[in-house]
Amino acid sequence: MQKLNISVVENQLEEMESYLPNCESINAKISKANVAWHLDHNLKVINSVVKVMHESDPNLYKDNFSFLGKVLLKFNFFPKGKAKAPKHVMPPEIVSKEDIISQLALAKKNLKEIENLDKNAHFKHPLFGNVNKARVLTFLKAHTNHHLKIVKSILK
Repeated sequence: MQKLNISVVENQLEEMESYLPNCESINAKISKANVAWHLDHNLKVINSVVKVMHESDPNLYKDNFSFLGKVLLKFNFFPKGKAKAPKHVMPPEIVSKEDIISQLALAKKNLKEIENLDKNAHFKHPLFGNVNKARVLTFLKAHTNHHLKIVKSILK
């Protein structure tokens, strides 16, 4: 099996880390949430996806990945404001810089864990269907890119 290329998402994590000094920044024309919210949410997604995949039963994997998911991931794109994040990846009302720092450290560790997952380890995305090991980095890259674009727009 070919080695997974996690470097793109690792670079995105470094970029996220560079925005820590701007956590409180907000631009209501771009997003109701501040920079900290977007960083926290994105890290919660990365960490929960890897955790769920690790706990998944590869024997129960069914390839039902949607056409919409294939198109959006092919173009590394998530439409802004079209989806609602599940409760378990919603940031708290007040996001601390310390929480973001600890989640960043966990995300860096978790990315390396993807390599060791079974090829049919998976998580269920509410719109895309099951996302397995072969698609997870593409998903995480597109999702992270989406939130980084919002953060950059807030900071313009």
